[in-house]
Amino acid sequence: MSATVKSGEAVGPEAGKGRATGARRVRAVRTKGGLSVRLDVRATAVGLLLLAVALAAAVALIGSGDYPMTPSEVLAALTGGGDAGQQYIVHDLRLPRVLVGLLVGVAFGVSGAVFQTVSRNPLGSPDVLGFAQGSSVGALAAIVYFQADAFGVAAGAVAGGVGTGIAIFLLAWKRGIHGYRFVLVGIGASAMLYAMVLFLMTKANIVEATRATTWMTGSLNGRGWDQVEPLAAVCAVLVPLLLFFGRPLRMLEMGDDAAYALGVRVDRVRIVVLLTAVVLVAAATAAAGPISFVALTAPQLARRLALPRWLKGGGGAPMPGPNLVLSGLMGAVLLVAADWASQRLFGADQLPVGVLTGVLGGGYLLWLLATERKAGRV
Repeated sequence: MSATVKSGEAVGPEAGKGRATGARRVRAVRTKGGLSVRLDVRATAVGLLLLAVALAAAVALIGSGDYPMTPSEVLAALTGGGDAGQQYIVHDLRLPRVLVGLLVGVAFGVSGAVFQTVSRNPLGSPDVLGFAQGSSVGALAAIVYFQADAFGVAAGAVAGGVGTGIAIFLLAWKRGIHGYRFVLVGIGASAMLYAMVLFLMTKANIVEATRATTWMTGSLNGRGWDQVEPLAAVCAVLVPLLLFFGRPLRMLEMGDDAAYALGVRVDRVRIVVLLTAVVLVAAATAAAGPISFVALTAPQLARRLALPRWLKGGGGAPMPGPNLVLSGLMGAVLLVAADWASQRLFGADQLPVGVLTGVLGGGYLLWLLATERKAGRV
C-alpha cells in the first residue's frame, strides 16, 4: 500500500497553520486494487487504544472472581493451556459473560451514535427515546402473562423494542423524520411505556416481580453461550450494515438540503439506519436487560477523545461524523469496565452492572445538560 497524502498534512480550517495548531491530520491510503481509504490519524490511534483497553479489561474481568487468575493464566487457558479447572472456569463460566458484555457494549455504542447523528441531538439515545422501555414492556409481558422462559423473555424484549421503534417512526413521520420531532415523540413514548412497566409490575406475583426487577436492572450475571451466539450473529450482520452507511450519516449532519445535493436519499437512509439500530438495541437488551446510559455516553466520550484541538472551541462541540467504530469500542470499554467495578469495588455485595452505569450515566447526563445549556443548544 502507498500513502497518497503525506502523514503530516492537515485538513480543516486551521490547515495552513502547521502542526502547532493541532489540526486534524488525514492519511489517504490506496491499495494495489485501486481502493482508496482516508484515515484520520488521531481517530485511528484512539480506536487502537480503545481496542487495547477493551481487551485488557476483558482479560482482567475473566481473571477476577472467587477463583482469581493472573492475566498469563487467563491467556493460557484461552489458547488451550492450563489445567482442566482453569479451562472450565474460563470457557464455561467467565468467557461467555465477558463476550456478552463486549457485544452489548458495541451494540449500544453503535446504535447510540446512529440515534444521536440522525436526531442531531446528544440526548438522542435509546434510553431517552423509549426503545429500552419498549423492550422492558415486551419482556415483562412475557414474564407476567406467559410465564416465559429465558428464550421467551428475550423474544418479548425484541418484539417490544422493534414494535416501539415502528410506533415512534409512524408518530414522528411528517414528510420525513426530523430530529427534534423524533426526540420529542420518543420522550413522550418513554413516559407512556414506563407507566406500562409499572402497571405490569402491579399485575405480577412476588416471584414474577422479583424476576422482572432483576431483568430490568440490567445484568451480565448468569450469561452463557445461549446469549452469546444469537447476539454475535445479530452484531455480525447489523454492525457492518450500519458502518456501510457511515458516509451518508456524516452528510446528514450537514442538513437535509446539503445531503440531497450530495446525492443522499435522506428519508431512505434515515429509515434503514434507524430500523437497523432499533433491532440492534432490542437484541442487546434481550441479552443483558436494559443497561442504561451506555448508548448515551459512549458516542459522546468517543467523539471527545478523537476531537482535534482546533475543534474544541464553541462549547466543546463534538467532532462531526457518527464515529461508529469508536462509539462501539467505547461502549465495550465502558460496559466491561463497569462490570469489573461492580464485582470488585463493593466487597461481598456485587451489584448488577446496570446499577453502576445508571449512577455514573445519570451524573454524566446532568453534566451534558449543563454543557448544552451553557452553549445555548437547549
